[in-house]
Amino acid sequence: MNDLILRFALGGVAVSAFSALAELFKPKTFSGIFGAAPAVALVSLALIFVQRGSDVVRDHAVGMICGGLAFVAYAVASVYATARTRLPVWAGAVLCWAAWFLVAAAAWMVVKPS
Repeated sequence: MNDLILRFALGGVAVSAFSALAELFKPKTFSGIFGAAPAVALVSLALIFVQRGSDVVRDHAVGMICGGLAFVAYAVASVYATARTRLPVWAGAVLCWAAWFLVAAAAWMVVKPS
């Protein structure tokens, strides 16, 4: 239970700090992006480092990088899917999910821990 409280507190502080920092930049919509993923990732990696050591942190960080690359592919596919007005919503969603999965799986196969 103490671990959950620690995660909640550190995550809240990190998200708030990143959001406050992001308020310095324009456009203000970046504050949501900077407030969520980087803060949660850094807190997660810090807690994993304390609990399990640097080898496990490396594996998690590599997984986060693969997920980030897959997210970029998802975003590009989303732009493509929304630019084509004749594409049904369900088909666009499937296209975006497939792009994310294929890039994430390919990236993980390239860098997976041995």
